[in-house]
Amino acid sequence: MNPADSGRTRADAPAASGPMLGVLFLVLSMWVLSCLDASGKWVMSAGVPLLVLSWFRYAVHLVLVLALVLPARGLGIVRSKKPREQILRGGSMFLATLMFFTTLSYIPQAEATAINFLAPLLVLSAAPWILREPARLSRFVAAGVAFVGVVIVIRPGGGLDPVGTLFGLLTACCFAVQFIATRRVAGDDPFTSLIWSGAVGTVVLTLALPFILPPAMPVLRALAPQDWLLLISTGITGGLGHLFQIAAYRRAPASTLAPFVYLQIISATAVGWLVWGHFPDALTWLGIAIICASGICIGVVEWRRGRAPGAPLADARAR
Repeated sequence: MNPADSGRTRADAPAASGPMLGVLFLVLSMWVLSCLDASGKWVMSAGVPLLVLSWFRYAVHLVLVLALVLPARGLGIVRSKKPREQILRGGSMFLATLMFFTTLSYIPQAEATAINFLAPLLVLSAAPWILREPARLSRFVAAGVAFVGVVIVIRPGGGLDPVGTLFGLLTACCFAVQFIATRRVAGDDPFTSLIWSGAVGTVVLTLALPFILPPAMPVLRALAPQDWLLLISTGITGGLGHLFQIAAYRRAPASTLAPFVYLQIISATAVGWLVWGHFPDALTWLGIAIICASGICIGVVEWRRGRAPGAPLADARAR
């Protein structure tokens, strides 16, 4: 994920054409971000500490995005209209990354990804109080149904480590905060948000390097070349995944793309099966299906409500 990092960044002004290309970019971003999650899980199993892994993930992300964006957009793209909100968004994304990588060290990738799908429904449920949006019964019902699906996935006797399950739920909460913070920086260019997302994590972890790097040196010296490639690739796949999401939301409306977000469970399951040979059992698939169906249904309801005469335009979330 790193659902989701959303994140993972979404543009707030979709283009009027190219919806199928937008869907293709979104699906591509899901596969790339699932590879990020798998790479992180792999290098942690090789002994790389979480904070060192996260430094590579954010530092390489930042360098890649700056190298691709600055030549075309100039230094002005770095300036934010709401720097405090960008710091909040970057901080919540950073915490979500730490929580999700920790989750992956305890439970399989497919189940960890499924728990993350609770995040957007948490945002819809909290919207009346945090975003001052109207309270709607459909949103609470969708969140309740999705939670039933999560309970099925994390059920006692299902084989999931309780510590990993707890971190998975905390990850969903961090992603929910990130989604809400994204709504508050909607006036910024999505590339600005993408740069700030990498910068916050990079700055925090660079300041911590004198403390986290020396204990990790024996492990880093012992890494095989392929482990080094996977470690560095976490920043590349993270940055590219978010760039693909920006491309997707610039070519298709958020309402068109919303159902396809749940296809990440396919990429997460496929990668988890190919790398670790793990495949969810039938009951876990039932819980995953309930979560995805709840999200898709409320997405359709919100889309229809937004198209009703006199209804305000819905904002696309970015992450």
